[in-house]
Amino acid sequence: MRLVKWNPVKDLIDFHDEMDSMLDSFFSPRFLDGWVFDRPAVWYPNVDVTETDDEYTLKAELPGMSKDDIQITFKDGVLTLEGERKKETESKDVNYHRLERAYGKFCRSFELPSEVVADKISAEYKDGVLIVHLPKAEESKSKQIKIKVA
Repeated sequence: MRLVKWNPVKDLIDFHDEMDSMLDSFFSPRFLDGWVFDRPAVWYPNVDVTETDDEYTLKAELPGMSKDDIQITFKDGVLTLEGERKKETESKDVNYHRLERAYGKFCRSFELPSEVVADKISAEYKDGVLIVHLPKAEESKSKQIKIKVA
């Protein structure tokens, strides 16, 4: 039999970590936003924002939605995506074992640099992905400067 030295500090740290984990899961947005309380959920689509020399591009995952359920606004340098994914009607003939998909309204806002040309913003929606193109003003694009040899 091997003797192991007891370390009360390690036990206290393990207890602290378990309590943190339990409280994090209890107060998580999924728990509070309808997963347990059976009220309309608030959810946030995943978004990627990228930049090239010519434009910023925003890609949002919005599976199961039609383009008519999505609104895009740009005002005072802030791009806002809003919409609602409606919950499918439950059937009495089906036994539900797990319901994990999020439903309800969403709203995401992104503050953009002043170099975005508002009247040239365009958007496309295909295969559940919304792509918003935010072109930069001509004067803000980087320019290559040639060096002359004397």
